[in-house]
Amino acid sequence: MAGNSFGRIFRITTFGESHGKAVGVVLDGCPSMLELSEEDIQKELDRRRPGQSEITTSRNEKDKIVILSGVFEGKTTGTPICMLVYNEDYRSKDYSKIKDLFRPGHADFTYFHKYGIRDYRGGGRASSRETIGRVCAGAVAKKILDKLGVSIYAYVKQVGNIVAENIEFDEIENNPVRCADKEAAKKMYDYILDMKKRGDSVGAIIEVIVKGVPVGVGEPVFDRLNAEIAKAIMSIPAVKGIEFGCGFKVATMHGSENNDEIVSDGFVTNNAGGTLGGISTGEDLVFRFAVKPPSSILIPKRSINIYGAECEVVTEGRHDPCVAPRVVPIAEAMTAIVLVDMYLIDRARRNIF
Repeated sequence: MAGNSFGRIFRITTFGESHGKAVGVVLDGCPSMLELSEEDIQKELDRRRPGQSEITTSRNEKDKIVILSGVFEGKTTGTPICMLVYNEDYRSKDYSKIKDLFRPGHADFTYFHKYGIRDYRGGGRASSRETIGRVCAGAVAKKILDKLGVSIYAYVKQVGNIVAENIEFDEIENNPVRCADKEAAKKMYDYILDMKKRGDSVGAIIEVIVKGVPVGVGEPVFDRLNAEIAKAIMSIPAVKGIEFGCGFKVATMHGSENNDEIVSDGFVTNNAGGTLGGISTGEDLVFRFAVKPPSSILIPKRSINIYGAECEVVTEGRHDPCVAPRVVPIAEAMTAIVLVDMYLIDRARRNIF
């Protein structure tokens, strides 16, 4: 009921705070005999870690993974896998000035009113460092999906008004924005850097394309594949909206345009984005989601303190001017976790062992 766990069979529980001793995850339900090493997890964490370039926070965390349980002689045992990352480069004093203030756009206001107490150091539990545990579990899920022939590609589709047009998956990890369009990436980088110099921030859109999903993954009505993915993605900090396939464009389309015709070779189009009735069609799973501009900016904003008095807030510290590049691996992780969970549920329903 506390909201810290996700999944049914392949189930994760994340723990830790931004400026606490450590963050991590307990993953339960992972099949046994899966080859797994700390290096498998580390390469995904390195994509999420801060300090990667001028357009990310300068917080210098190595994010070194430690697997505490569930792996023996390089293979999963089928028991809970606990993975831990110690926090090292945190500066809690950066937040001492705002310990009694509510930062506009942050969860300070709601956490305080819900619990009567809040960890003001970097946002505490509401910090994006919580997502480290998700990336750890997602790395395990990706290894399972790889055996099933499923590949996930996520990239920054849009920053401000700059949109990627010429998509090449091989380009994603070749630039700090993680954009699949080389030319658009350069423009995005310059724009984000300009926002940083202004003490401001900018939002973005990320697109995720999943290839190789077999037909039949997903459950009817309330546990639709797209509904589970929507919940997973919307649980990522800063995400404000999601669409599948043609998304909101369907409001301007006719049924004759939107319906995906089927011929002997398969679907002619993929306007549905890879699901029908919440069950995978075998086509690419395609969705996009929007992330808001980071709330921590150097431009003064009006707010109130815990006593209700009006004040002005400037958020100091080290922050991302655009979170999108570091959200890409988080989105891949959450997508992988959902797909593995849905696959295991489907396998159990069909009594396939």
